Amino acid sequence: MLRCISFTRWLLAVFAVICAAAAGLPGGAAAQNSYALGPGDVLSVEVLEDPSLNRNILVRPDGLVSFPLAGTIRAAGRSVESVQSDLISQLSPNFSNPPTVFVSLEQLAAEDEPQEVVPPTIAVYVMGEVATPGRLELEPGTTLLQAFAQMGGFSNFAATKRVQLRRRDPATGRETVYPLNYEAISQGRSGNGSIAMQDGDVILVPTRRLFE
Repeated sequence: MLRCISFTRWLLAVFAVICAAAAGLPGGAAAQNSYALGPGDVLSVEVLEDPSLNRNILVRPDGLVSFPLAGTIRAAGRSVESVQSDLISQLSPNFSNPPTVFVSLEQLAAEDEPQEVVPPTIAVYVMGEVATPGRLELEPGTTLLQAFAQMGGFSNFAATKRVQLRRRDPATGRETVYPLNYEAISQGRSGNGSIAMQDGDVILVPTRRLFE
């Protein structure tokens, strides 16, 4: 059954590219933007402002792709254009202006490659004095301490004793702010490290005050 699904998806993608070429669309751009990416597909990424970043990236079995300076981005089930937009957003903090990024479908997953079920993830957003601000794709059940471990560390100006966890109630829209002391959590003096992260959580690390 898995091979059948994979083969069908492969045929649909090839058909879309052929139709685009017949319609005179350059590079099958419209077909690529209507095609839903899946594990095993290979994307070609070009960054005009920094050619050293140019490379092919594989959509992993968990549906994610990894790219330098951008971290991990969900690709499975999304269009090439959508992934390109996310890459631009994630890379922008590293450039004076939003970079010019081109993403194209380099290779389809092999038709006989078994397709694994992509596990669900939650999106957690990291802001402030951290090494890699942006969105984290985490597995459900990931704890706050585990999320800290995936943030890439703090900057030299981080007020680690005044970290905030901002959580919005989806039913009421009301936001609750939880004050956190990272030093106490990392040293085992606080039980807040075991808090389970939820989709949409925001971790804010403020700037250290003078003499703090």
